[in-house]
Amino acid sequence: MPKTIRRRPEPVNADFSFPLDPLVKSLYLSRGVQSEQELDMDLKTLHSPALMKDLFRAAEILFKAIDTGKRIVVVGDFDADGATSTAVMMEGMALLGSQNHDYLVPNRFEYGYGLTPEIAELALAKGAQLVITVDNGISCLQGVAAAKAGGAQVIVTDHHLPGESLPDADAIVNPNQLDCKFPSKSIAGVGVAFYLLLALRKVMREANWLKQQGLGEPNLAQLLDLVALGTVADVVSLDHNNRILVSQGIKRIRSGYTRPGIQALFEVAKKDPQRIQASDFGFALGPRLNAAGRLDDMALGIQCLLARDVNQARVIAMELDHLNKARREIEQGMQQEAERVLTKLDFSGASLPSGIALYRDDWHQGVIGIVAGRIKEKYHRPTVVFAGGNDGEIKGSARSIPGLHIRDLLEHIDSQHPGLIVKFGGHAMAAGLSIGEADFSKFQRLFDQLAHSWLTQEMLENCVLSDGPLTLSQMNEQQCVQIEQAGPWGQNFPEPVFDNTFELVQQRLLSGKHLKMVVRCEDQVFDAIAFNIDPEIWPDDNIRFVHMAYKLDINEFRGKRNLQLMVEHLEPGSG
Repeated sequence: MPKTIRRRPEPVNADFSFPLDPLVKSLYLSRGVQSEQELDMDLKTLHSPALMKDLFRAAEILFKAIDTGKRIVVVGDFDADGATSTAVMMEGMALLGSQNHDYLVPNRFEYGYGLTPEIAELALAKGAQLVITVDNGISCLQGVAAAKAGGAQVIVTDHHLPGESLPDADAIVNPNQLDCKFPSKSIAGVGVAFYLLLALRKVMREANWLKQQGLGEPNLAQLLDLVALGTVADVVSLDHNNRILVSQGIKRIRSGYTRPGIQALFEVAKKDPQRIQASDFGFALGPRLNAAGRLDDMALGIQCLLARDVNQARVIAMELDHLNKARREIEQGMQQEAERVLTKLDFSGASLPSGIALYRDDWHQGVIGIVAGRIKEKYHRPTVVFAGGNDGEIKGSARSIPGLHIRDLLEHIDSQHPGLIVKFGGHAMAAGLSIGEADFSKFQRLFDQLAHSWLTQEMLENCVLSDGPLTLSQMNEQQCVQIEQAGPWGQNFPEPVFDNTFELVQQRLLSGKHLKMVVRCEDQVFDAIAFNIDPEIWPDDNIRFVHMAYKLDINEFRGKRNLQLMVEHLEPGSG
């Protein structure tokens, strides 16, 4: 699907009492910032825990369990948000005086997602008297019932959208449940877990419990490196509240206050913690952490995050790095196979379906989400990729494009065709589901039909949104640093992209798929690189000018720093 460059609409002006770089101000305004309060990244400006429904009820239950020495078992999820949520709860409860807690994370290949009845049995076998779900639980009706039938109390903390029925837990903490007045509906599971610990500390403070135990009141900000990692890796919308959590986590890491596991992950990713950006969580650390849950067991990732010794953390981080490399190889093979399927079906031009659904029984369950994302990016269509499952069921992972809420689409199919989807859950942009293998063709047809009726022609256009052209005086390291410091940038608060036409001075192919260029603007030259280009089109010695959408970046090599342009899209231009 060919891309085009589209410029953002001119932003509505707003006045700020403090000086702002004109370009940075324009970037903020075009992303909907209208008040100075939205730029305040101080922890004191976080939304109040009191706004989150049942949060203090859950904190009271957790406090009584800790006070009486009950066995507490945290049940996490097998992605980066689930891993960081689990680590946050484990570390946070220890800081707050708990001495009898453990965790479980389902192996996706044996148990599937969330607090299932089988996982509830494992938790009870660990002696659980209180089960706390993190980043899951809102759809786990049977698992919650099984845990309670076994004599345990259950606290559900989650952020996924609830279904028609809620589990019969002792407390449910989820800002997306009805009547919850917490404004940040986009908070990640790790953020919800962090809020539970904030409420627990307040309950303990009011009971004077920590002092009675001879404990000092802990600074829970030391957990924010984990919160930042999980928030960005889960690709939730970076609203003001989430930006505060991410900004504070980045600030701590840059200052050297991070745990050995995250330090080790930065090392294997060859990233300098003092120069990290929010995107590094999503592109460098998140995939390595996720690789454990995709190919092996996410307990390995959690062990890395909880490691006390940096040498121990390095050993685990290396293992995660090896898993990530294996994941890439599997993913590349699956993506090539998926594209061959698309070619055989002649999905090109006008015949490209509005919704793509693909299935192979030998595809790997652990990477279908990544493959769905890659196909979605290439063809700019909502995509579901299925892999073989058990007992006649196949498991799918869905990724969507802006404007189409993928979970709502699945819910609509489910309501109109009861029984077709065995189970599903997720967000606006990503979801998971299971269907019967025999029902794939029917699902494929319905998914395409419904996507076609829900999508407009504008939504189907694959465009790169640009913040407009930069002047030559803005193309420098200082402006790049100002843009970096104006972040964090991320989902729904996108990193700035600019577009200009340049004279193409040099071009050469790296590794068969990356285009390294030297481009000229007026009398100044810049290095530029475009990743994963089409080698059948580029390099092209007949092209003298290129129109590029790009991000500013500083390349540091052998102690030297120079500005480079990270190309998002390029096309022939006119001088």
